Amino acid sequence: MILTVTLNTALDITYRVRALRPHTSHRVSEVTERPGGKGLNVARVLAALGHEVTVTGFTGGATGRVIQEQLIDTPGVVNALVPVTGATRRTIAVVDEHTGDTTQLNEPGPTITPAEWSAFQEAYEDLLASASAVALCGSLPPGLPVGAYAGLVRAAKAADVPVMLDTSGEALRRGVAARPDIIKPNADELAELTGSHEPSRATQDARRRGARSVVASLGEAGLLALTPEGRWRATPPTRVHGNPTGAGDAAVAGLLSGLVERLPWPDRLARAAALSAASVLAPVAGEFERGAYEELLGRVAVTGEVSAA
Repeated sequence: MILTVTLNTALDITYRVRALRPHTSHRVSEVTERPGGKGLNVARVLAALGHEVTVTGFTGGATGRVIQEQLIDTPGVVNALVPVTGATRRTIAVVDEHTGDTTQLNEPGPTITPAEWSAFQEAYEDLLASASAVALCGSLPPGLPVGAYAGLVRAAKAADVPVMLDTSGEALRRGVAARPDIIKPNADELAELTGSHEPSRATQDARRRGARSVVASLGEAGLLALTPEGRWRATPPTRVHGNPTGAGDAAVAGLLSGLVERLPWPDRLARAAALSAASVLAPVAGEFERGAYEELLGRVAVTGEVSAA
């Protein structure tokens, strides 16, 4: 079982409009709602790939109840979310159908009490007992210590469970120091962590800070990976147009599935890059166009070298 952790879950609401223009009214052509937050998006992609997945994190209020109800109808995903008093947030994505651009509005999450955080940590340690890997994903809701992910990384390592961290800012800085097996920042998050805007140098610095492997999302340029086994770049064969929300989450799912299947790094990266591109073609985060994924998978160019033993 793969475990995904989303401490700041959300109800993802996507509006599609013909063209987004500031200071005007818009007619929405389509509305979709999905349980969201990065870890839940990762879980849906993993389930679609055939993996058994359990999701945990916090959920509360009327929005939280909607998420709980919708998760019942999500095949392959086991719900282990922990209830809290505060209301789960919503995120609003407005997709411009003419340009394909997406505007994102993210509400703050509920304030988590010390007792709720303690209850979650106990539940998390119980879930680790049957996990083959764990992904810690997304932002921290108000009330949690900035080192929350660092503690969860250490708990996973104590349970001998490989752990992947996908967050940003000070939560990433603290989490890296706990030595996760993989981090997956985008270019901006990597630069914020290291102070370097040169990806190759920045990935080296991120490894020195504690991450065993660093996989950086570079947008249309694909993925750059620095691992104990070697250094690689995975480049999609063509640019795809659509909704990029969730593309990074699809890449995380590709990396995690490759990890538990014990694939070599080049194959993991090809899968992650193909899933990321195919997810852009899907209408909402946490989904991907399977036909596009299968076609792209064999065309992703993976170049690099294996480290000397």
